[in-house]
Amino acid sequence: MANPGVPTFDQLRTFLAVVDCGSFAAAGRHLNRAVSVISYGIANLEAQLGVVLFDRAGTRKPKLTEAGRAVLAEARGVAQGMDGLRAKVKGLLEGLEAEVNLAVDVMLPTRRLGSVLRAFAFEFPTVTLRLHVEALGAVASLVLEGKAVLGISGPLAAGVEGIENIAAGAVPMVPVAAPDHPLARMAPITAGAGRDHVQLVLTDRSPLSEGRDYSVLSPRTWRLADLGAKHALLREGIGWGNMPLPLIEPDLAAGTLQRLAMPDDPGGMYRFGAIWRRDRPPGPAGAWLRDQFVARGTEDRAIPGMTDV
Repeated sequence: MANPGVPTFDQLRTFLAVVDCGSFAAAGRHLNRAVSVISYGIANLEAQLGVVLFDRAGTRKPKLTEAGRAVLAEARGVAQGMDGLRAKVKGLLEGLEAEVNLAVDVMLPTRRLGSVLRAFAFEFPTVTLRLHVEALGAVASLVLEGKAVLGISGPLAAGVEGIENIAAGAVPMVPVAAPDHPLARMAPITAGAGRDHVQLVLTDRSPLSEGRDYSVLSPRTWRLADLGAKHALLREGIGWGNMPLPLIEPDLAAGTLQRLAMPDDPGGMYRFGAIWRRDRPPGPAGAWLRDQFVARGTEDRAIPGMTDV
């Protein structure tokens, strides 16, 4: 019985690039190599393993064979292991960062953010911190693009390939409107009533959230990329929408906003995760930041009966 050879990591990386990019040409552009080099590398890998990985007949787009699908799972495991090895060595070789780029979800309570950043400035006075506050998938996009070494993201980052994720707490999201809004004056609010009124919806332009809606009931929506603008419009009585409870608690106490007991939109827990690229882990200062957000997130408690958004 013939034994397969031992492929190189470069061969496996080329194989994964073809699968992920969808074609030999796209893989060549991704790896900055000629298409002929990609084709030669795949042919050598197939010869090394003794199996055909792609069905090239009758289509421009190579399709994985049954053997190719089996090899794919193992190749991804090897690649992740290599990323972990490189990350571990990187941590051993690196000293303290000169700069940390942090991206946080706009839903993160500002009091928590301010407290952590104030402690960071005291702990690492020589490290420059650059802060990005973004909505929805934009936090994960900044991390994936290497523009932020650490992100505190909402649930959109869960399961994104190449990203490590540690739970970092949650915030309750509740539907609210101004006290003179028709929904606030309705008692009780009937199922489906929210569809008859403008709903203010937070949105962003990142590819991770493109075409996806969250807790959107009404066909009449105003879409905003700024949570502050959404807050101001809600207080003016222009529509209804979901807001993080810590942000609007002063409004509820003052009566400038009213929580809506909507049977089809009771709100939900918006969960945060501390995220970073698997192959670019944060250094000592970034890791300290990550651990602070994770530790403070353990104090969050879900509201009984409220599920995740």
